[in-house]
Amino acid sequence: MMNSQTTGQLIASALVNNGIDTIFGIPGAHMYDFIDALYERRSELKFIHTRHEQAAGYMAYGYAKSTGRIGAYTVVPGPGVLNSAAALCTAYGANAPVLCVTGNVMSDMIGKGRGQLHELPDQLATLRSFLKAADRINHPSEVSAVMTRLISTMISGRQGPVSVEAPWDVFGQKGAGPEPQAASAYPAPVADPDAIARAVKMIAGARNPLIMVGGGAVDAGAEVLELARHLQAPVTAHRSGKGVVSDDDPLAMNLVASRDYVTDCDLLIGIGSRLELQYMRWRWLPKGIKVIRIDIDPTDMVRLKPDIGIIADAAAGTRALIDALTMPSRPSRAAEFEEIKARARIAVAGVQPQMAYLEAIRSALPRDGFFVEEVSQMGFTATFGFPVYQARQYVTVGYQGNLGFGYNTALGVKVAHPDKAVVSVSGDGGFMFGVQELATAMHHGIGVIAVVFNNASYGNVLRDQRQAYQGRYIGSALTNPDFVKLAESFGMTASRVTSPAELRARLAQYIEADRPALIEVPVEQGSETSPWPFLHPAPPAD
Repeated sequence: MMNSQTTGQLIASALVNNGIDTIFGIPGAHMYDFIDALYERRSELKFIHTRHEQAAGYMAYGYAKSTGRIGAYTVVPGPGVLNSAAALCTAYGANAPVLCVTGNVMSDMIGKGRGQLHELPDQLATLRSFLKAADRINHPSEVSAVMTRLISTMISGRQGPVSVEAPWDVFGQKGAGPEPQAASAYPAPVADPDAIARAVKMIAGARNPLIMVGGGAVDAGAEVLELARHLQAPVTAHRSGKGVVSDDDPLAMNLVASRDYVTDCDLLIGIGSRLELQYMRWRWLPKGIKVIRIDIDPTDMVRLKPDIGIIADAAAGTRALIDALTMPSRPSRAAEFEEIKARARIAVAGVQPQMAYLEAIRSALPRDGFFVEEVSQMGFTATFGFPVYQARQYVTVGYQGNLGFGYNTALGVKVAHPDKAVVSVSGDGGFMFGVQELATAMHHGIGVIAVVFNNASYGNVLRDQRQAYQGRYIGSALTNPDFVKLAESFGMTASRVTSPAELRARLAQYIEADRPALIEVPVEQGSETSPWPFLHPAPPAD
């Protein structure tokens, strides 16, 4: 059906028709006609306005990572979209379906270098350099085709962020165009039967397999666990795969325990994972170990070539492998695995005060609650020290390691899950990147609980300068506000605690209240035990 509508109205329809119910952003002159179209659809599209463009991008990222659905945001072009680029960069690295709707200068000014408001030399080329796709809409008649193509690209294969732009004058331009329809993913590759057969043969000959899961396996938990039980193979993860197999399952091993187990491992099965943990962090695997990878992205088999590569969706590829197995299920190794996990628990117990505080948070946070990490001493330790019971409930920045993503991302998680508890854990350095979004939390009633560990420093930098640069400190000590008073000045509930027991009690209280809140935890500068010996362990002695 052809309707005479503005470009902005048609883009809004495309969002609604693709199941998007929330869009984050900041209004601006280039986007006024689109923002007005959002007003017309306000009963279907909630608009959450933020105090910084980066926050809008990260809220969309949190929405997408915690749901698997599209996270959308809108900002002005030029400096606006560049301010949000860190979030797009994170979404690309963590394979999140994030959609950025932005503008451009007037149609007749694009590429002219005349210096119109927010002009970039080539915005599309800039965005295409680090997104999965970016495109421009030049007329209302193009909206349906462009939006369908971009969204299909975004949700297909290895998912990733995309951007759509329209010139300033085109958003309000009326024209006849088809009603945008829901986009669908392109067909996923089907596992090659020959590769499956070779993998089955390799598995049958393995004594001690290890399964490594990543973000690509978040929807394959049932299949991964079935394979693991059949083989009696432990399952490990680094960040994005946490919770694919619940950490309280006998077959789940955190990265510290699995590093112990791998010394006698003869087969590594990677499912939806880049295998960063093994190849870039451990930097060592036993001689002669074989590698099977299941990944939807064929180019990843070139980046890290396995012995056998199965190009398929994680769930479908794992299912094909299970169905082809002819070997009987192996007897339980639960007792053996528990011994390894017990040794790991003893080893990491010395990472203090981080482990004590993380245990307090885990005991207060409901089993179905969400934990959003941050680039901080608590965040690093959480990768091995915070149990997770379901996929998507541990929201991470992935390999980009963007300082300051945490609180903003947590707000997006809470918007997507208003009935669930969401706890954001930050250091003082990272929290200050998005501190202005305390205003957003209060304005929209977004009940995230921010736990800010204040060591008055960029803790990693401080430690590295002390240990590797003989105490030549530069740029690592920080001056902070009184975080409790700052939060209260926005009307937020806030308090300061000085022990894990206090934190547990206060968190439980704030979770029950389900309102925006902040808890500051003072930590003596330089007192945290380094988690890095567990994250980057030395190779074993010969």
